[in-house]
Amino acid sequence: MKRGLKTAVLLLLFLGLTSMTAHRFYVAIYQIDYVPQKKRLEITTRIFMDDLNDAVSKAYKTHTNIGTEKETAEDILLLKKYLSEHFKLTVNGKSKVYTYLSREVESNVVICYLSIKEIGKVSSLQVDNSILIEVHSEQQNIIQFNNNGKKQNLLLSSSITKGMLK
Repeated sequence: MKRGLKTAVLLLLFLGLTSMTAHRFYVAIYQIDYVPQKKRLEITTRIFMDDLNDAVSKAYKTHTNIGTEKETAEDILLLKKYLSEHFKLTVNGKSKVYTYLSREVESNVVICYLSIKEIGKVSSLQVDNSILIEVHSEQQNIIQFNNNGKKQNLLLSSSITKGMLK
């Protein structure tokens, strides 16, 4: 009897533990600050390294090592290309091209620094962001915009990849 009870408890424990799945969140954060003294937008992206490598590798059908010690100059070129194709900004109704400044890694997050110069004033900011959407349909891209002390947020996902901030 004890053996049967022990077997039943172990079986229930095994089934309980194996039926649980780890829920993973797919989130990236984009901080956009308008700096009136410098007349520019400063953009900081925070994207999980593994997700970013998956997306860039899938987009260009090559393995990348962005943010690792194996990173190559080609990886950085592909990162810049990926960002420019999947993250677009329109300021005051005019499409703007940003400059990729640098990137750094904190833990498992790749942080990219971008800027757009010669912006006199920001009346409206349209964000088109489809980063990581092609690899994770649950992806959420959170945009935080600071315009002269006025803060706004925007949540973009696979169903809504474009939004306007005023």
